[in-house]
Amino acid sequence: MTKQTVIDGLQYANWSEKIFRQMHEGGVGAVHVTICYHEDFRETVRNIETWNRHFETHPDLIRPAHTAEDVEAAVAEGRTAIIFGCQNASPIECDIGLVEICHQLGIRFMQLTYNNQSLLATGCYESEDTGVTRMGRQVILEMNRVGMVIDMSHSAEKSTLQAIEISERPIAITHANPSHWMPALRNKSDDVLKALGESGGMLGFSLYPHHLKDKSNCTIESFCEMIARTAELIGVGHIGFGSDLCQDQPDRVVTWMRNGTWTRDLDYGEGSAAAQGFPDQPEWFHGNTDFGNILNGLRDIGFGADEIDCIAQRNWLDFFRTSFGPASRD
Repeated sequence: MTKQTVIDGLQYANWSEKIFRQMHEGGVGAVHVTICYHEDFRETVRNIETWNRHFETHPDLIRPAHTAEDVEAAVAEGRTAIIFGCQNASPIECDIGLVEICHQLGIRFMQLTYNNQSLLATGCYESEDTGVTRMGRQVILEMNRVGMVIDMSHSAEKSTLQAIEISERPIAITHANPSHWMPALRNKSDDVLKALGESGGMLGFSLYPHHLKDKSNCTIESFCEMIARTAELIGVGHIGFGSDLCQDQPDRVVTWMRNGTWTRDLDYGEGSAAAQGFPDQPEWFHGNTDFGNILNGLRDIGFGADEIDCIAQRNWLDFFRTSFGPASRD
């Protein structure tokens, strides 16, 4: 039986040959990797330099991907395609011209916010959601022009709905789950999910325990049933995986993710994560070799082979095909 190819819409692992080999073993054909949380432009470039060394050292396992065709080539070659993305808009600093430069450097996703208010929109941890800012509207249109995907995974409700409305191209929520299943600051309401689906956007289901019902004790049956209900809500053509896997990261990284350089205080956020470190993954999903458990779970609750292929890879691949290039001039 041919192994099912999987595309993962978001990871922030402590990258190593071990993980690259696990991707190969697990049939992971492409991963959107975080190259920025709070870094400015030059610091983000330094992270790209690090990835260039990974590509040089492990050419048999990974390759950079800037297009859907690059992903398809990687799959055919038995390698994993690496797609760059930013979990904050900090690399563009205050300069809209850096959007195009970032795209030229291979960045294909950028969140408008990471939890906090940014120059572009409101983050999901803020008590008041003022929506997309004046600069945010311009950056969204510039991202549309060059072919960089607007990601609203860490953004607040009003900001997310406005981004969907403002954007002339479908957006993504690369790593989140429905809030009716698991109430969490980062999970999304039915209103957001419906708007996302109706506009042609993509949702990547998160496997980060603070976003799961019963957290680390979430059952695979519950997770797969949540996927089924979401498919009914927004359509099976708009869903995929965005595991938010942080494999092998030390616990101190959680504090850095939450705090960045904006505060000296502990920002506890969801589940006091900064104080607790990384939570335990559910027993059925520890890393890239475990996607098959989820695919089997989807099969067990009635998804057909074609639907599973859509969720596993084809939806993301189709989204990449229409999103990563310059806007049509028609």
